[in-house]
Amino acid sequence: MRTKDTIETMRSLIDSKIPTFLWGAPGIGKSSIIKQIAHENGIECIDLRLSLMDPTDLKGIPFYERDTHSALWAPPSFLPREGKGILFLDELNSAAPAVQASAYQLILDRKVGEYTLPEGWAIVAAGNREGDRGVVYRLPSPLANRFVHIEMEVNASDWRDWALSRGIDERVVAYIGFKNSALFGFDPLKNERSFATPRSWEAVHTIVNSSLSKTLWMEAIGGAVGEDAAVDFLGFCQVMDKLPDVDAILRGEEAEASEDISTLYALSSALVSRVLVSSSDEALSNLLRYTLKLKNEFAVMIVQDLQRQGVAMEHLDAFGEWVEAYAYLL
Repeated sequence: MRTKDTIETMRSLIDSKIPTFLWGAPGIGKSSIIKQIAHENGIECIDLRLSLMDPTDLKGIPFYERDTHSALWAPPSFLPREGKGILFLDELNSAAPAVQASAYQLILDRKVGEYTLPEGWAIVAAGNREGDRGVVYRLPSPLANRFVHIEMEVNASDWRDWALSRGIDERVVAYIGFKNSALFGFDPLKNERSFATPRSWEAVHTIVNSSLSKTLWMEAIGGAVGEDAAVDFLGFCQVMDKLPDVDAILRGEEAEASEDISTLYALSSALVSRVLVSSSDEALSNLLRYTLKLKNEFAVMIVQDLQRQGVAMEHLDAFGEWVEAYAYLL
């Protein structure tokens, strides 16, 4: 299931308080999606790593009740007592089988020992697939049957929308737009320490915006996404360094339109990123008129990227000119 469909599905299942297990390869943003949904809804998200626990940790410890001459269980303090939120059991299938078994009752009956999960809380689990070369255990059938299972896939278009909304460096966004396959390069059959994932490209964004000298970028970026991807990305960055002045284009000054595909991907992402950071009707009008010089697919891509980020342009005369020019494509 592609990312945007996964998010929509998870929102609905969380609202309905249906226990859900989100599967996917490492580094594709499973944890981020759950935390994003919690943030959007203004609710708490408790990240509980059962792989770090003993089987008795969920149930708590017994103590003697003098009045009733019986043993009661003192539930752990990390479980929620009130309000609304998501109890997120990240990397659940990395927990030992005995620990997984201790979660059976909590997941199905929303209680364990003396503890009951408040009504406003949903249970979500996540984990890597068994073939992803991680430390995982097969989920026992009784536990697996307590979940609705959703498998998330990497989608470059969805990632670009997310990256533009988060202000990810325009060089990274442009490179992934130019070469979709570079977004995810994990191969469980290879014993690689560094490989490309959405998470590692976010690390590249941090590297290129840090104080690290450019002479060390190759080693640092290679340590994030792998050496081959780093060489290719830095070569693409050299293309971006030769782009026309983006600010001059937004001021309405004359600028040539390249025919080179890699240059057009780089320029398109640079223009969209700049408009999203600081936009005005004048700059947007100048951009729309400039796209009339570009190859059709890039003119459409720029406008669609801006519209998906909520940029209003329908009130501009330049947008009317743009629609008239590309009506046959729309």
